[in-house]
Amino acid sequence: MQTREDIFNTLRDALVELFELEPERVSLESNLYQDLEIDSIDAVDLIDHIKRQTGKKIAAEEFKSVRTVSDVVEAVYRLVQPAA
Repeated sequence: MQTREDIFNTLRDALVELFELEPERVSLESNLYQDLEIDSIDAVDLIDHIKRQTGKKIAAEEFKSVRTVSDVVEAVYRLVQPAA
C-alpha cells in the first residue's frame, strides 16, 4: 500500500466492508461525515482498521482535520512514506 491509488482502493474497500456503503458512493471528493454519514465512532473504527493495515496509527489530532476521503488518503500516504 504505497501509492495514493493503492491507499484509495484499500480505503474504499474498508469503507464498503466496515460501513456497508455502496462502492460508487466512495470517491476522493466524498465527505466522510456528510456524504458517507460516518460518525465519530465510525471514524475510530476506521483509524483502527488503518492501523491494522499499515501497522501505524494516525494520530487522533491529525484525523480531526480530515473531512474527505482524499484527506484520509493523504494522511495515510504521509504515514506510510519512509522518513526523508
